[in-house]
Amino acid sequence: MIHSLSRRSFIKKTTMVGGALIMSNSLLGNIKMASPNERINLVCVGIGNRAAEIIKDLHKTGLCNVVGLCDVDLGAKHTLDILKLFPDAKKFQDFRRMFDEMSNEFDAVSIGTPDFAHFAVTMQAIDMGKHVYVEKPMASTFWEVELMMNKAAKHPNVVTQMGNQGHSEANYFQFKTWQEAGIIKDVTRIDAHMNMPRRWHTWDPNITRFPHAETIPDTLDWDIWQMQTLGHDYNKDFVNGQWRCWFDFGMGALGDWGAHILDTAHEFLNLGYPTSVEAIKLDGHNSFFFPMSSTLKFHFPKRSKMPALDINWYDGLDNLPPIPTGYGVSGLDPNIPPPSTGKIEPVKLNPGKIIYSKNLTFKGGSHGSTLQIIPADKAKEMERKLPEVPASPSNHFANFLKACKGEEKTRSSFDIAGPLSQVFCLGVITQRLNNKIIFDPKKKEITNDRFANALLMGPPPAKGWEQYYKV
Repeated sequence: MIHSLSRRSFIKKTTMVGGALIMSNSLLGNIKMASPNERINLVCVGIGNRAAEIIKDLHKTGLCNVVGLCDVDLGAKHTLDILKLFPDAKKFQDFRRMFDEMSNEFDAVSIGTPDFAHFAVTMQAIDMGKHVYVEKPMASTFWEVELMMNKAAKHPNVVTQMGNQGHSEANYFQFKTWQEAGIIKDVTRIDAHMNMPRRWHTWDPNITRFPHAETIPDTLDWDIWQMQTLGHDYNKDFVNGQWRCWFDFGMGALGDWGAHILDTAHEFLNLGYPTSVEAIKLDGHNSFFFPMSSTLKFHFPKRSKMPALDINWYDGLDNLPPIPTGYGVSGLDPNIPPPSTGKIEPVKLNPGKIIYSKNLTFKGGSHGSTLQIIPADKAKEMERKLPEVPASPSNHFANFLKACKGEEKTRSSFDIAGPLSQVFCLGVITQRLNNKIIFDPKKKEITNDRFANALLMGPPPAKGWEQYYKV
């Protein structure tokens, strides 16, 4: 590990307690810091909105020093919180310059940029031997995720973690334990649902062009913001979370919430890749941004002794799955972080899933929310048969930093998170084209639609970004 950073500024602001450091900050509270030579030196690409929460959560573990901050809109209102919290960190607008100038001063990087902007930062960081924590989904195209997995495999000493934080919480350990004990078995159908309002739900789906160009804010480097994507004129509806709405930049509700709802089922049921994905219903479909509601059907083939399985994905305000008898109340996981736009709004059915197996039906929420057997009388009958579920030894952020120190293995490393992210990439292609695709999991090709197959790779990168596409 690299520990060349001067500790002087940190020690000035801390009190020594029992060999550890207690750092006091009015915004973060008292944080028990590991000793200086036990901390990971961290740089952060993306420091506003959700990225700011990631940085705070990593710092709250007491296992890292935040030594570098990078944001293309450095100095904008949404970046000021983090800049104030870490005044001694070096500041940059271009991650390439930060990586070049600080190459010997950091061990790991957190990446909280828009979906499409994860790729290049991740590829360069891994090449430099730096550990990577990247928000979900891993990238916005199937091929970019593939290259990220291949790059990580070539650098086995680099620790990777995708930021679906529920993968280190109660649902992860419960699903794993119940599956290993045979409580969850012979699953043939999962209905996953995300019924909350999205940013684009107030827009007119009869759009025929991208929004008109607006004046670029003085604080923003628009060229770096776009990275490898083809040129777009600046508009406020492309930035600060609005990017999630557009096929060119984001992954919609599926990419945003799928990794929090379907992560455990995908891993512990060994789902891998679907052989077909079909757009069953798309309300408000257009060529630019995501539909007002989507129903998608993913078909996964038989795996060893596990039967074939269908995942039905429902998003949109009034697009609900069938509700089984005895479902009960739909609860919201308190661990779900509020969106940057404010509080989570109450909806008819909170985000989650209904899992149908041969003998049992389960209902579950999102993130760390645990499963319940339904109806209640069946849950009562099964009560004594349920195995004890171990508690999580670390949250997702501590898990990453401890893995950087060689103390744990990350739970959402790229070999786990990559195929899950690629499933969502396939779903977005069907949302974009309003079609059914047939997918060959071995060749990793769409076999029935040449244009859809081309979207696995996406458009060629803009000039100056080609080098990141080499493993």
